[in-house]
Amino acid sequence: MVTAGRFSGHVALITGAAQGIGKAIASKMAREGASVALLDINPRVHETAGEISAEGKSAMALTVDIGDKVAVEGAVKDISRRFKKIDILVNNAGIVRPALLEDVTENDWDQVVQVSLKGTFFCTRNVLPFMKKEGYGKIVNISSRASLGKLERTVYATCKAGMIGLARTWALELAPHNINVNNVAPGPIATELFEDANPPGSPKTNAILKSVPLGKMGRPEDVANAVAFLASDEASFITGQTLFVCGGVTIGGVYF
Repeated sequence: MVTAGRFSGHVALITGAAQGIGKAIASKMAREGASVALLDINPRVHETAGEISAEGKSAMALTVDIGDKVAVEGAVKDISRRFKKIDILVNNAGIVRPALLEDVTENDWDQVVQVSLKGTFFCTRNVLPFMKKEGYGKIVNISSRASLGKLERTVYATCKAGMIGLARTWALELAPHNINVNNVAPGPIATELFEDANPPGSPKTNAILKSVPLGKMGRPEDVANAVAFLASDEASFITGQTLFVCGGVTIGGVYF
């Protein structure tokens, strides 16, 4: 049985929290007692924080490009001034530039790497002093099933595989400080962005559904549940691992 206050007394920073998976993660952690700080380049992140606050939970939002080192440093300072600590970090923000290898531009490469890898690096490095001071921390990276290979995802798949490598390395380095680092790797999830590109009932969407052994799309809440587990003390003996939330695609399907 999940305790409603599983994250009481904790402060969680979630990136890419304006909508979709990030919003679902922020909402779940707030409902379970965490004070949440939400970062996103999309101004809608303030609406998300407002919805959480309207439920009587503690939330703040900052419009930040996490690929900007100085902006991240300033955001973390603002968060620490309000909440005094940060002991949970969810590196969710990322972008995708679909293209076949011969069509990938250098700009595509630079933009995706800047957010997914450098942004993750900037955010993690800036929260570490707080976690080390507390002798406690939970870091969850949002990777992707695409890390195993996906059509038209040269840069995206590279970055998502890189996030797994980062987590495995950080898990080793940070274990002496009682900081757990893990990954959640979603498969096809019915977010707003996914449905914009893959309208329900379209031939492409139907092909994706056929590739999922469970025969259905995942929901942002499915990913949020996995993140919450890995960010909780229920997962205190788990570190350096990747949990695929993909409906079985990694064992029996081809995600188009």
